[in-house]
Amino acid sequence: MTPPTTLVAPVRSGAEAEDVSRAQRGDLRAFERLYRAHVARVGGLVRRMMGMEHSLDVTQDIFVRVWQKIGTFRGESAFGTWLHRVAVNVILQKRASLRTERERFLSDEIALETAPARGRTDARDFDVERAIARLPQGARTVFILHDVEGFTHEEIGVFLGVTAGTSKAQLHRARMILRDHLTR
Repeated sequence: MTPPTTLVAPVRSGAEAEDVSRAQRGDLRAFERLYRAHVARVGGLVRRMMGMEHSLDVTQDIFVRVWQKIGTFRGESAFGTWLHRVAVNVILQKRASLRTERERFLSDEIALETAPARGRTDARDFDVERAIARLPQGARTVFILHDVEGFTHEEIGVFLGVTAGTSKAQLHRARMILRDHLTR
């Protein structure tokens, strides 16, 4: 069993550890280096879990939270692993706060079922990111955490407060919707 993927490759030198230590003491330049090293991966996670509409704001919210909480990082895991957990927590909190706003619109599932099918076109029109963004929220979250980020169903259950079985069911649902959508 492989461990979940982290936001970046393991630290090759002590430079990241030194930047973390300096950032914990308030060094903004060290924190900026950490930001630059991790922002692309965090931004990708946010785009996949929240869509393009909120990606920049939520990515920035994550790094604000990391700055606020960096003093709690004890180094028991890789910094990227800790950052990823903070990112997932911020994303889940943000999605919960947006739930009321989203309820004013058609649910993602209804939109997928009622949208007219496009005829077959050139392969350049094939857009997996757009298909993932159209998944229902729960299915999209589990799909990204499991198939993209590499978390186990048990870990996803802890993140989301659901059982591993619920996570498996949501993943199956996501895959079936994606298959149906992408083969049209």
